[in-house]
Amino acid sequence: MSEARTAELFGSMVFNEDVMKQRLSSTCYKAWKKCVNDATPLQLETAHEMAAVMKNWALEKGATHFTHWFQPMTGVTAEKHDSFITPEGSSRVLMQFSGKELVRGEPDASSFPSGGLRATFEARGYTAWDPSSFAFIKDGSLCIPTIFCSYSGQALDKKTPLLRSMEELSRQAVRVLRLFGDTDVKKVTSEVGAEQEYFLIDKEVYNRREDLILTGRTLFGAKPPKGQELEDHYFGTIKPRVAAFMKELDEELWKLGILAKTKHNEVAPAQHELAPIYADANTACDHNQLTMETMKKVAARHGMVCLLHEKPFAGVNGSGKHDNWSLSTDTGHNLFKPGSTPSQNARFLLFLTAFIKGVDEYQDLLRCSVANPGNDHRLGTQEAPPAIISIFLGDELNAIVESIIQGTEYVDQSKKILSIGVDALPPIPQDTTDRNRTSPLAFTGNKFEFRMLGSSQSISGPNVALNTIMAEELKQFACALEGAEDFNAALHDLIQNTLRDHQRIIFNGNGYEEAWTKEAERRGLSNLACTADALSAYLQPKHIELFRNHNVLTEEELVARSEIHLVNYCAVVGIEARTMVDMVKRSIFPAVSAFSGSVASAVASKKAVLADLDCSDEEELLKKMSLLTAEMMQQTRALEEALAVPHGKDVYEAAHYYKYTVFTVMEALRAAVDKLETITSAGYWPYPSYTDLLFSVK
Repeated sequence: MSEARTAELFGSMVFNEDVMKQRLSSTCYKAWKKCVNDATPLQLETAHEMAAVMKNWALEKGATHFTHWFQPMTGVTAEKHDSFITPEGSSRVLMQFSGKELVRGEPDASSFPSGGLRATFEARGYTAWDPSSFAFIKDGSLCIPTIFCSYSGQALDKKTPLLRSMEELSRQAVRVLRLFGDTDVKKVTSEVGAEQEYFLIDKEVYNRREDLILTGRTLFGAKPPKGQELEDHYFGTIKPRVAAFMKELDEELWKLGILAKTKHNEVAPAQHELAPIYADANTACDHNQLTMETMKKVAARHGMVCLLHEKPFAGVNGSGKHDNWSLSTDTGHNLFKPGSTPSQNARFLLFLTAFIKGVDEYQDLLRCSVANPGNDHRLGTQEAPPAIISIFLGDELNAIVESIIQGTEYVDQSKKILSIGVDALPPIPQDTTDRNRTSPLAFTGNKFEFRMLGSSQSISGPNVALNTIMAEELKQFACALEGAEDFNAALHDLIQNTLRDHQRIIFNGNGYEEAWTKEAERRGLSNLACTADALSAYLQPKHIELFRNHNVLTEEELVARSEIHLVNYCAVVGIEARTMVDMVKRSIFPAVSAFSGSVASAVASKKAVLADLDCSDEEELLKKMSLLTAEMMQQTRALEEALAVPHGKDVYEAAHYYKYTVFTVMEALRAAVDKLETITSAGYWPYPSYTDLLFSVK
């Protein structure tokens, strides 16, 4: 594709600022700009003009409908499409779209999870336009990004708390910057780049796997002869069919203004990654939701299926979503960039210290933010960060932190004594050490890479947590420094004492080693190993206080989210368990029985000809199959019994029951079935093997 063609394509389906400048009146454009920058309300007259212009632009692009595009607490997006058509008389129609329709919608919300925020018989929910996120055209509809709330204004979505957290973080960060004499900055924005990992498999093979269709992962499957042992897939040559998919995916994303930048093969066979350029957290969240949706649509057009589950295949690397998080000012400065001047370095160290303190104090909250059933199969399995939260700083930055804590010499090119002050700190080099792939939170030069996110989840929750935690720590720092008689001295003491009190969260070693688990326990760090345990920590009083104090989430909204996550966990595990039972009883047991019967018939036929013929191998196979079949059916019955047990109304108890009772039986059942697969003739086995799946795309 030519440079001119690419430039023409990018953002062509987005009602972005350039389009607004061209098509809106100067008054209307300025009103929208003020609304976004200063959080002032948009007048209805302005909304009417924007709606009319937006409609005409959409019609020119071939759109026939509009929808309020929102992100309910299901983790996916939702939309209800209305046509622009309005009747005029008995035989004519007009294409209309009003300011009221732009600004507010009223979809039926009865089927969306609310965690008790609204009664199930109350169908109403309200959507309200997010003017900071550009409208776009998708599948012939004008999509208007919106928040989603109840009649009483409680957040029923993932966008609202994200916007609240971004606003509060900006407010507290500006307070701190004022202490450094910066009067130019008006806004600080959390910026995010979400690296999306995924699998591609052939659609025909996918359609023959009941478990993939119903749950997104393989519930059974013996390890293939070749997996990722040769490490030949990572950054390897992209197969033509996959390359064609990636080319079309890039073009579709570019049309939507999504800055898809990097694409490559990942570690596991059939696994790939797409990485975008940074955007503000709100836009990044919208774009990642669109990216996941577009991946699936484009894959289908190429005869493939895109798997976004965190662990679709046992025994090979699962998929994560690295959340690269940083803070930038509206004057163009990255607050996590060490910089080259003393004043910038002092500022950097304060923001770094705030982050370290926040992660240590709210490690359980960060763990909660990435807890989902799929991630349980991935975290801590020698392929992803452990469930223990820690921060990797790299050798250089860690040495600086240590010297500050100890008050000792910092040695780089020459010996320098660190005395933290606006004009006394030497330049700090950007970290040049290798990234620690085992660290949940790694500093990578000018940002932190939060590596625990699951590939299927919305990035909203983790970034709400990061933003709010940072806002709290900056608020504390601002309060401590605003009244200081000697700013430099107070700054020095604050940074030194805070780093000393919270250095336990810093770990630069191998997070996969068992020794780290023991060391983390010695340090007093939490280890919430699974989703059921992590979500139990969701409603700690300090978490409720944190969100409430910063007006990000009320206690009721937080309780609702906790309940929704827990109910979803139970539902997912329950569906997986019932699918396993169905697969065994309807397909696997009949297939194994048929193969055993054919082997038994072969033995009987041979011995009918020669009674003393050696059939020991066949007999040994029959015996092994009989034992494994008995084990399989025993565990199947145990799983059915476990599913039949009532769990009461307490969602925490139910989640733990599904984890420690139901899932334990599921693992035992899988072990028996996977062993049977290795000794059953491929002609009898009812499902495509891991070899068929992982190497299905030629």
